[in-house]
Amino acid sequence: MSTEHHHATSVSLPQESAIAKAYASTNLADAYSIELPPEASTNPELLARFIFAHQAPWVSSLMTVRDTLVAGFGLKTAKHLGSLDAESGAGRLSIFKIYSTNLTEVVLGEDDKHLDFRLSVLCSGQSSPGAKRHLTLSTVVHCHNRLGRLYIFLIAPFHRLVVQSNLRSAARIGWPSATEA
Repeated sequence: MSTEHHHATSVSLPQESAIAKAYASTNLADAYSIELPPEASTNPELLARFIFAHQAPWVSSLMTVRDTLVAGFGLKTAKHLGSLDAESGAGRLSIFKIYSTNLTEVVLGEDDKHLDFRLSVLCSGQSSPGAKRHLTLSTVVHCHNRLGRLYIFLIAPFHRLVVQSNLRSAARIGWPSATEA
């Protein structure tokens, strides 16, 4: 597989994404895109599950540190969010609530007292034969208070590293094929 399928590029928030206008104001908005090889699935939920199931080990360590720091402020931890799947019966993907899904995009996220966020996994290019296909992972965050703004200020650099790492890791492992969708 060529290396262009392993490079995550910072891009503008896709206007066709359901999260592009999710909030009247945002405190963080970013998007990273990676080219999908021709044989890869374009099922956004399948790809999202794959990405979160194959994170680098350092991401789990970083989440443990995050959880230790935020628990004292009464914020939701990854362990708490992971337990919601069984309790709520609502659709969840990894630690995220599924807000919507369609043929090209799955929107995930969570609401908390300090901020709300939405994460989009959007597949584009599949409608044009021979066109390059891309997966774009976008995030928008709306903070409710000073704690939310401080939190975003502190975690934004790590967030960007994690997103890029997740995309590169999934590409290195090899995306699920279209026949697995």
